[in-house]
Amino acid sequence: MNRIGMTKFFAAASLLVPAAAIIIWPEQLWLLAVFTAWVVLAAGIWVHTERTEQEARMARAVAAMQQASIRTLNHHRHDWMNDLQVIFGYIRMGKTDKTIQYVEQIRERMLAESKIAKLGIPSLVQFIQSFRTVSHSLIIDVDIDGDVNLAEMPLDGELAAESIVGIINAYRFAVRPGVGDADRLVIRISRDEHKLSVSFHCEGQISELDDWKMKCKRALHNSPLKLAENGLQNANVRLQAQLGK
Repeated sequence: MNRIGMTKFFAAASLLVPAAAIIIWPEQLWLLAVFTAWVVLAAGIWVHTERTEQEARMARAVAAMQQASIRTLNHHRHDWMNDLQVIFGYIRMGKTDKTIQYVEQIRERMLAESKIAKLGIPSLVQFIQSFRTVSHSLIIDVDIDGDVNLAEMPLDGELAAESIVGIINAYRFAVRPGVGDADRLVIRISRDEHKLSVSFHCEGQISELDDWKMKCKRALHNSPLKLAENGLQNANVRLQAQLGK
């Protein structure tokens, strides 16, 4: 138990002293006044320590988000430097066609990043963009058909985002770590007038398949995203959410 927890514990436990005194000497009315003042003081200490603990939790959360943002930015900076070096190398060798082809690949990647940024749920966007900073055994590719904004759909976008994150984490801890290239998880998201579809296809080996399935089902608890027919088999997941009639 930390210092703040101990302070709250002793503040609550201290009430036993005046309470016991009242029980032993019930005819002493002044003890009731002491007990009332003691309760007010203990409550004040409890509220103060609770507020301090909440501020400490918020500070830790902000610091963690800042560190994640810095790691993500550093990874993007590394990728940009690599891209510039490749383009510069093609230009020096006079390979115009290769230069154009590589620039087109960068354009397509930036378009995909833009679609991810428009998913509408900040926690999901941040998780996807920073995923490669926390996982070395799994790479995720997100293919979004058109513009998909979960926050603007007639469903609980936050719960849908939590389910997507939960399933990605189920894959993350289920893939078999190896010495070669990281496994790849392809996520496809699309929507039409009536439904939102999300599919996961893992290009790798899943260890403990039953445990992976259990974690996927747990991630879908109370979620607007539901398993499609035969939507959980062979390390693949297919989800759907109805958007209207």
